[in-house]
Amino acid sequence: MAVAKLHVKKDDTVMILAGKDKGKTGKVLRVLPEKQRVLVENLNMIKRHTRPTQTNNEGGIIEKEAPVAISNVQLVCSSCNKAARTGQRVLDDGKKVRYCKKCNEIVDK
Repeated sequence: MAVAKLHVKKDDTVMILAGKDKGKTGKVLRVLPEKQRVLVENLNMIKRHTRPTQTNNEGGIIEKEAPVAISNVQLVCSSCNKAARTGQRVLDDGKKVRYCKKCNEIVDK
């Protein structure tokens, strides 16, 4: 199965569109293209019961981020500060960049 190119990248700011954290924004920590999911900082938190190991001497209940489906996040445009759909555009020098469909500004640096 081919892995599709996704509309968000690591360190992007995204807004959650569905679920218990709907409307909240956060930074993308990790993109999992093979599962079509992303990890967003301090959002979709779950409690994981862990036993003591050599790296973590104290076991107990650890809170960590769970992956969110890529279809449930939308990129927040840095220029208009709104969650917006993105498109792709090829610049004159041949570089492919993402742009905000609301304000027509380039999202990639």
